[in-house]
Amino acid sequence: METLGNLESFVRAAEASSFSEAARRMGISAAAVSKNVARLEANLGTRLFQRSTRSLTLTEAGELFYQQVSGSVETIQGAIAQIGDAREVPAGRLRVNLSPSFAYDYVLPLLKSFKQRYPEVVPDWHLEIRRVDLIGEGFDVAIGGGIELSSGIVARELAKLHLVAVAAPQWLEGRTMPVVPGDLQGVDGIVMRSTSTGRLLNWTLRDAGEGRFDVNLKPTAIMNDPEALCSCALMGLGVGLVPMERAWPWLQRGDLVRLLPDWYVDLGVVSLYFSSRKALPAKTRVFVDFLLEHFQGSLSQRFRAD
Repeated sequence: METLGNLESFVRAAEASSFSEAARRMGISAAAVSKNVARLEANLGTRLFQRSTRSLTLTEAGELFYQQVSGSVETIQGAIAQIGDAREVPAGRLRVNLSPSFAYDYVLPLLKSFKQRYPEVVPDWHLEIRRVDLIGEGFDVAIGGGIELSSGIVARELAKLHLVAVAAPQWLEGRTMPVVPGDLQGVDGIVMRSTSTGRLLNWTLRDAGEGRFDVNLKPTAIMNDPEALCSCALMGLGVGLVPMERAWPWLQRGDLVRLLPDWYVDLGVVSLYFSSRKALPAKTRVFVDFLLEHFQGSLSQRFRAD
């Protein structure tokens, strides 16, 4: 009978098309993964991978075997995790993907409290701005917006994601305060460039009712990062449509003024994404519950513009 280590090494290597990436996800050496796969091939009497210096691909027999065993490995691991859950001792590396700004402002400040509560959990956080393949890349949790809810993935809302029109008091001096969305059309503004397409972004303002307005600013500066856009607005370079949570501290201090308080851009929600398997590891379950506990209070209000 094959060991779980042999089977998991094969499945992870097949998913990643790499022994080294499989080893990273499993927390063992690439040599150990290669040895486990070689032992499995010897026991089965067939080659499962085509190996070269640049690639690792499944053979026809490997493809068939992967289809048969991949789900079984997840089931076995789920059963093991369930046993661990029964002990109620969350432990192990917790791999989380999230953006740097969200981490610095909202999640890292909670880390000390989380570690005091769950000292055996080791945060392994990847701070980057990109959409990830949660299961394929071996993450326990991803935080962000717009991640595809593929089979086996669930999402829990943390906060709304709204953009608001803001400007610095010095920029407003001598200008008439806008009262309707049309007053922003063509005014000097800091415009956002999409990091994925490279195009300048235009936004649709909405209100609490049925109101909608497509606003186009005249670019005085172009940025591809919300924090940089907010900084330009603080400098008095023009109007910026920035995330409410980015603008919130500056609005509280009066360094920025919100324009058109009844209007905002709705970009959806910031969510926690994690595996939907029933036997969710204790380390993942407590982290999800911990963040939801903090965001369901006043913290989520910083993100809302309505």
